Amino acid sequence: MKIKENLFNQRIISIDALRGITIFVMIFVNELASIQHVPQWMRHMPADADAMTFVDLVFPAFLFIVGMSVPFAFNARLIKGDSTKTIWTHTLKRALALIIIGVFMVNAEYGYDAAKMIISPVLWALLAYIMPIPIWNKYPKDFPVWLKNVFQYGAITVLVILYFLYIQDTGERGMTPKWWGILGLIGWAYLFTVIYYWLVSGKLWAMIGFLVFCIVMNSLNLTENSFVQNTSWLSFVAGHLTHAALVSAGIIISLLFFDRKIENKINWAVIGFIVFFFTVGFFLRPFFGISKIQGTPSWTMLSAGICTILFYFLYWLMEVKKQTKWSEFFMPAAANPLLIYILPGIIYYFCKLINVHIIPGYFRVGVPGIIWSLVFSTIMLFVMKILNRYKIQLHL
Repeated sequence: MKIKENLFNQRIISIDALRGITIFVMIFVNELASIQHVPQWMRHMPADADAMTFVDLVFPAFLFIVGMSVPFAFNARLIKGDSTKTIWTHTLKRALALIIIGVFMVNAEYGYDAAKMIISPVLWALLAYIMPIPIWNKYPKDFPVWLKNVFQYGAITVLVILYFLYIQDTGERGMTPKWWGILGLIGWAYLFTVIYYWLVSGKLWAMIGFLVFCIVMNSLNLTENSFVQNTSWLSFVAGHLTHAALVSAGIIISLLFFDRKIENKINWAVIGFIVFFFTVGFFLRPFFGISKIQGTPSWTMLSAGICTILFYFLYWLMEVKKQTKWSEFFMPAAANPLLIYILPGIIYYFCKLINVHIIPGYFRVGVPGIIWSLVFSTIMLFVMKILNRYKIQLHL
């Protein structure tokens, strides 16, 4: 793969802004999920509903942003002079880390036999959420190497111990991927897409072909008695290609925007893909419906179309019109997305462990609960600003 001598050498603030906004909304809707008597349009739609809300857009938006960042990340590593082996190793490590963290988080939620576990499930969950911080923290260059090794290998040892301390509700020891968790799904989608991106040297036409392939495989996996659905390993791959479609869509839009400088010109190629995303999404809707939980191709393509429109607006506002001041509010999250994702879980399990309730029950219902969720999300951004200042940043 060759170094791209274009806008991939620059920092695109609109991508950071979209990432920060997405994470803020993610924290908001995750907190909102525990609030009672909230309108349906502020929750995930049921699996059998042919519809989606803005909540169902958060996960695909994150996948889309992962895709948009891929060409920049690869170009940066090529400029730095990283070898092919280094890039492949980094890709595999990042994907594996996301999958591992995702599986631990899922097992912390349910599937355990509390009576048979040596430590309480709450303490187990708290440790599972905390350990990724010392393992994947981005330590300063002047940080003592020996102390870094103590933190990292000590935390890895704790995770290994937690694995063997876990007793499933079936009586078996050790965890299982009941499902991969949000981070795990991102890890699999990232792995499939980035491997392909590298093999085709990031060519636009090849990525478009991969997107179409993902849509076809997703559709076949949801078609009763298809050869994909009836073949276990193909069904497994196709399930993850559902999310890889969104990552590849992000890569395509990134290539269309930044392989050439558009400035004040209308990018008709991007407009064409917006039309394509919506056309395919609505065309497939009668066959599969729009469902985030089922991961239907209609949901995938409509989400890609909406994400592209949102990014196009932010690009126009921030890169063309230079209106960037407002985005500073969201940037702490954009700079440290993994930590802000796991931090609410740490707070939740810590409070549960010491039996402390942060807010009264009044704020767990209806409008007060919605207001609290917004306040909580804002607090998380300010906490991240402090943690970023003290160089506590997770970097996979």
